[in-house]
Amino acid sequence: MVQSKEGFPKQLDEQYEDRGDQHVGTGLNTPLRKGAFDLSDAEKMAIIEEHFADIMHTLGLDLSDDSLKGTPRRVAKMFVQEIFGGLHPDREPRISVFDNKYDYRRMLVERDIRVTSTCEHHFLPIVGKAHVGYISSGKVIGLSKINRIVDYYARRPQVQERMTRQILEALKEALDTDDVIVVVDAKHMCVHARGIEDTESTTLTLEYSGAFEQDEVRKEFMELLRS
Repeated sequence: MVQSKEGFPKQLDEQYEDRGDQHVGTGLNTPLRKGAFDLSDAEKMAIIEEHFADIMHTLGLDLSDDSLKGTPRRVAKMFVQEIFGGLHPDREPRISVFDNKYDYRRMLVERDIRVTSTCEHHFLPIVGKAHVGYISSGKVIGLSKINRIVDYYARRPQVQERMTRQILEALKEALDTDDVIVVVDAKHMCVHARGIEDTESTTLTLEYSGAFEQDEVRKEFMELLRS
């Protein structure tokens, strides 16, 4: 079998690179193996710390240096408890909704929600903003809960298209309405720092349902974003 210069089978190497560069995802649910949550956080961190030390050693770094010797532990803690904290279902935000007693019947829009995620193909940052709108069917949600839903689905290895859909579906379920729209505008460091190395481009994704299927309703939302 022909091998690439890195030593991988050439056909397989090209297949993996092509899938990663096209940001191809596999479905709405984040791909998780069976038994994904059998280990405690401490057990996961111990394993990751050991393996990341091996990676640093393989790269030629001196782990006895004061600046580097704590890095494997820091990375392990960051992976498990911070940037990939959204993988664990126990960390899903508890969402409380309230009766729309003030009979607000128009759309509610929350703009510029911070998105900090990680590309699942290269484990490099995705950084941007989400914009969310919904029309109440009789229930309203605390504004900070929208931010928490966005943050929960961002804190895992992601594909932006999947993340946008996951946020939409979570809001539809919480609010018991189909009248929801989600826009994500983000920069991908896997595009900026490697491959084509395009530092200017951003990626926009849009998902909507219910009343937002109507052109005039969707247009009103977009005009509010631009205002």
